[in-house]
Amino acid sequence: MAIVAVVMATALATPAQADSHNPYERGPAPTLESITAETGPFDIDSVTVPAGSGQGFNNGTIYYPTDTSEGTFGAIVIMPGFLASQSDIAWYGPRLASQGFVVMTLDTNALWDFPTDRSKQQLAALTYLTAQSTVKNRIDPDRLAVMGWSMGGGGSLQSAANTPSLKAAIPLAPWDLNDVSSQITVPTMIFGADGDTVASVDDFALPFYNGLANAPDKSLIVLKDTDHFTFTDPNTTIAQYSVSWLKRFVDNDTRYDQFLCPTPNDPNTVFFQITCPL
Repeated sequence: MAIVAVVMATALATPAQADSHNPYERGPAPTLESITAETGPFDIDSVTVPAGSGQGFNNGTIYYPTDTSEGTFGAIVIMPGFLASQSDIAWYGPRLASQGFVVMTLDTNALWDFPTDRSKQQLAALTYLTAQSTVKNRIDPDRLAVMGWSMGGGGSLQSAANTPSLKAAIPLAPWDLNDVSSQITVPTMIFGADGDTVASVDDFALPFYNGLANAPDKSLIVLKDTDHFTFTDPNTTIAQYSVSWLKRFVDNDTRYDQFLCPTPNDPNTVFFQITCPL
């Protein structure tokens, strides 16, 4: 792969100490065991969002922590891929919500929607989450993020480019013929799969990553012995770095720096690039 041509980051830093005055810190001190666990420290519940509940998006499911004693939570909307449904990304909902986020997974308006339409639906769902949903009082509207798989990942890149107020973006094996990466000013973590023949790393994830010249922080993680559909099943490697990225940038929680910098030497990846220090 052409990945080897990427210039490696030269600045590494020791993990930053947690900011005891961070008002967005949620949950106990993290450990490798806690970020790789199938269930995080928060008990969760879910609510179904029927079609027609809001403007500009189809039906979805919201997963949320039941305990609000620590305050409000950041929120994430996750988009599926081409010809896929929210069932293909459903595992991210409870996995991330139990770590202290409100998470909404969506069905697209049409299975064949391209990334631009998926982005519009994603942003409409974020508006619904913060302004109309039954869990809106649990959400901090200033701490929002986007994720998506395949064309949903391409849509997430467009959402980040068009919404600089977002705190984080995580495109998973993103596919989009319209490269907007140079317009993104949001911390962005891109995942790719070394055996992906649908959205190959060389054709999509890597060029998108290289184009993130204006993103304050960025990462590219290429998973080992995987393909385009790896992202539809529970995966510890995807989860641990997604949780760490979201915690670091949505919650501004520096306790998670230790799982991102220095660049991990993870045997489940064939390539791991990240801007350090964060």
